[in-house]
Amino acid sequence: MSPVIEEHARARLITDGPLTRPVPVDLRYDAADDPRTVHIGLPDGTDWAFGRDLLERGLRTPIERGAVRVWPCGRTQLIVELHSTDGVEVFQFEIRTLIRFLARTRAQAPAAGAANAAPSADGSPEKRPSRTRPGPKEAQPDPKGAQPARG
Repeated sequence: MSPVIEEHARARLITDGPLTRPVPVDLRYDAADDPRTVHIGLPDGTDWAFGRDLLERGLRTPIERGAVRVWPCGRTQLIVELHSTDGVEVFQFEIRTLIRFLARTRAQAPAAGAANAAPSADGSPEKRPSRTRPGPKEAQPDPKGAQPARG
């Protein structure tokens, strides 16, 4: 059984305002779960899962698959744009962080062709992006407007 690769990283959350904000993210890969998939865990507990190849290609050229867009920004940055019903979140990563993470995932990945993957239009395995939100952390407010007691 392959070990799970986890790397704690920092990204910059790009906002409409003049300042960006550093946020901790978790990069995760589990070849036993799905050798084509990487995960980006956000501070609010949301987990985005998408094809490892999407990040790899995005290091060189802009690419979009489903709700995820990735593109290089200069020589040292990578932008990851995540679309959901809640809106758009844009993160800026240091390329070297992602290169190191992806190199570790390639070392753990099974041999090419071992994964049962439907080929994409260009013949490479394709993983559809998905998003998992955390469960409720506290009681939902009363529909009549009352707030739960605190303290």
